[in-house]
Amino acid sequence: MVDNPRARKLADRIKEIVAQLLDTRIKDPRLGFVTVTDVRVTGDLQNASVFYTVYGSDEERAGTAAALESAKGLIRSEVGKQTGIRLTPTIEFHLDSVPETAAHLDAALVEARRRDAELAALREGKTFAGDADPYRTAEDDEADEG
Repeated sequence: MVDNPRARKLADRIKEIVAQLLDTRIKDPRLGFVTVTDVRVTGDLQNASVFYTVYGSDEERAGTAAALESAKGLIRSEVGKQTGIRLTPTIEFHLDSVPETAAHLDAALVEARRRDAELAALREGKTFAGDADPYRTAEDDEADEG
């Protein structure tokens, strides 16, 4: 998406319209618990990509994808009516991977904390092999000169 203020405003409006339609007008039994996470509109306002997440299993995700695909015409016509722009953008639905990415990052953070705790336990009670501060200081230089 381009940093076009008009495209951003249209994307926000499409997000509201699609969320409202999914909540009130689309009664497909395959439609799961859907959340519209983002909408990106191209700079020429011709294409809109709607990103969504579905709470549930893989079967529910597949059923929701099929339901959204079958309702695409209704959603596009309603977007055209409510926005009032000359050319209604084509709409594409994409399953958002944010929840899976967040779960992966959470698992990595838990592993990092566990390893830090192990390292802290190994370090406990240990001393330095040499001086605690191995770097030369101004005091050391004065002692060497004098």
